[in-house]
Amino acid sequence: MNSRYDVVALGELLIDFTDNGRSSQGNILFEANPGGAPCNVLSMLQKLGNRTAFIGKVGDDFLGNLLIQKASDQGIDMKAVMKDKKVGTTLAFVQKLPNGDRDFAFFRNPGADMMITEDEIAERAAFIEKSDVFHFGTLSMTSECGRKATEKAVQIAKNSGCLISFDPNYREPLWNSAEDALEAIRYGMSVCDVLKISDNEIELVTGKKDIDEGIAAIKSEYGIRLIFATMGKDGSRAYLGNMVVSHDGFITPETIETTGAGDTF
Repeated sequence: MNSRYDVVALGELLIDFTDNGRSSQGNILFEANPGGAPCNVLSMLQKLGNRTAFIGKVGDDFLGNLLIQKASDQGIDMKAVMKDKKVGTTLAFVQKLPNGDRDFAFFRNPGADMMITEDEIAERAAFIEKSDVFHFGTLSMTSECGRKATEKAVQIAKNSGCLISFDPNYREPLWNSAEDALEAIRYGMSVCDVLKISDNEIELVTGKKDIDEGIAAIKSEYGIRLIFATMGKDGSRAYLGNMVVSHDGFITPETIETTGAGDTF
């Protein structure tokens, strides 16, 4: 493998069944959309002209095949994606709320994305070693084998000189406890160069509701130079050194992302 990647991401790849109106009988209609925060990042980067690859695991089922095909059609290199013959593709049902936020119901106990192992990462080390940036979140660390796999990937990225990008993407129902989630988030912040974090995650980690105060606490403890904060309908901010750049949020009847950022920040 000689070609380089701009960004390689590790994590969950799943089906988001998104609320898409009502049937003639008045029942909610759900549309099967490709989802998973790390691959969403790659999708936008690919559209912007970057070369990307994804490392993860889906079920050996038609939904897993759909996800691989959709991402491949987008231009993302999916050769490092595995299929689990025993565990199905993870499913999430998503309801859009009036304020632009979302409510999730997950079917992932377990899901194929949780079953990736340290040895499987080692076998795919070349993908990370050939990348300029390595991106990951916490959901790959909700299982013991997934945590070890993630830490192995980060170690390879560090040794290869990759810039490391981290998005906690905290989803409470997927964790045994908030303490387990906090441990994973703190690990990610201790190894990353770039952090994308939401307002509720800032409060979870620091106990501070004020965004600027929370970011200051994170920078003081972890020394992360570049931090992006997303605040739902209230917009987003970027922090680099002493510079802060803000952008208002937006909500329309066709809203997809209230911050104009989210996974794709």
